[in-house]
Amino acid sequence: MRYYIIAGEASGDLHGSNLMKGLYAEDPAARVRFWGGALMEAVWKEKDGAADGGLVVDYKEGAVMGFWEVLMKARSLTRKIERCKADILAYGPDVVILIDYPGFNFKIAEFAHGKGLKVFYYIAPKVWASRESRIRKLKRDVDKLFIVFPFEEPYFQKHGVPYVYCGNPLIDAIDQSEALRETREEFLEKTGMPDAKFVALLAGSRGNELAFMMPRLVELADRMHALPQYAQWHFLLAGAPSRTPADYEKYIGPDRPWLHVIFDQTYAILRHSEAAVIKSGTASLEGVLIGTPQVVGYGSNSNISYLIGRQIIRVKYISLGNLIIDRGAFRELLQQYCTADSLMTELRRLLEDEAYRARMLSDYAEIRARLGGSGASAAVARAMIENL
Repeated sequence: MRYYIIAGEASGDLHGSNLMKGLYAEDPAARVRFWGGALMEAVWKEKDGAADGGLVVDYKEGAVMGFWEVLMKARSLTRKIERCKADILAYGPDVVILIDYPGFNFKIAEFAHGKGLKVFYYIAPKVWASRESRIRKLKRDVDKLFIVFPFEEPYFQKHGVPYVYCGNPLIDAIDQSEALRETREEFLEKTGMPDAKFVALLAGSRGNELAFMMPRLVELADRMHALPQYAQWHFLLAGAPSRTPADYEKYIGPDRPWLHVIFDQTYAILRHSEAAVIKSGTASLEGVLIGTPQVVGYGSNSNISYLIGRQIIRVKYISLGNLIIDRGAFRELLQQYCTADSLMTELRRLLEDEAYRARMLSDYAEIRARLGGSGASAAVARAMIENL
């Protein structure tokens, strides 16, 4: 069968690549064309390579987040949507598979459904958190929803949306990662880091996320380094796949030997760090599954985006781990509360209060247990093929 997959950001590229592995395993005749990234492209080159398939557009070409930011990019997004529509028709797939990325993918779902194409949505849009009116679009334009969180089951059942739940694919991505098998010595040799204690810093991937988080993280690292007990510690910034070193260096500046930017090693950085400061998102759940005590920071330099978001977001927590167990396993410091001072206070508690760390790690174990076991990506691929 012919599959057309659309992923618009790094997490979608990761889950899309694992889904593609499952599709190729379950359907030896599979042919795939996609919007995604390097991970999906690597799977396609290994398993497929058909002349009319492969990567159409890399997600790094301008992913945006935030209401005001999306509005400013509206013309560019419209051009991409029209390009995608034309490409789908030219390819003639048996199914269009949409991975998260709702601002773009809802438009494609409506189009593909209108053309009589089968539409699957993998990793549900977070309509349970905001914009619940989109439920109507899911029911109208999507043939089957493939969800990845257990708390979504009663929600979509209540609203009459046909869904499949096979567990969470992030467990496979992490458990199969080389980072979880390497030794500390191998990590130090690979990255050139000194034999010191580390704190992981994850600032996000979009430009507006960096603009908000990076000044706070740099100040945090400076202030922690100035304390005698942390003078020998090092702070490791996980470079996002869609960014370049220059994107971070403009915030870091010269003469900060305790602050490092390392690319393509996010899981390893989390694993070998004593604690982490993480911009909310998939990375926060990755921190949970790897077992790194964390504090989440999030905000926007656009007060318009933040105020609009506060009006429409209906959930108690913004972090997936906290949502899964419906309580605060770790702190979330948002907007005006996300300062270098508040982040440092919480970070020191993570590093210095053993009972606090132990309680958080116990909550982590509960979160992992609720997500289920391994094999989710392959199970989703089988379910998709059965539905087709």
